[in-house]
Amino acid sequence: MIGIGLDAVEISRFREALSRHPRIVNRIFTEFEREDLAKRVDPVPGFAARFAVREAVMKALGAGIGDVAFADIGVRRAETGQPHLELTGAAARLAEMRGVKGWKISITHTDNTAMAVVAAL
Repeated sequence: MIGIGLDAVEISRFREALSRHPRIVNRIFTEFEREDLAKRVDPVPGFAARFAVREAVMKALGAGIGDVAFADIGVRRAETGQPHLELTGAAARLAEMRGVKGWKISITHTDNTAMAVVAAL
């Protein structure tokens, strides 16, 4: 294993941040994520969970904020529902440089908290 990352996001705080800065959704999340989550009655828990994924990926890579762009990290779901990562740009380059061959990812949320665990293999 190359690294592991864990992150938790308070959904109410994330909701407040999005209401203050709604354009941040376009800067942080991929087009696919925005379209996918727009189908939900309340997309905020999904956005919060995907933000937690970004933070967990950075931790697994040993990177700090600014080393990679948030939008360089995306989450898609297989037909089975299992999430998987798509890295582009600086995130993909850093993963390659660190020798990452694969990822394991788990995402969940309650009414209050979104969480993600990411392992770089």
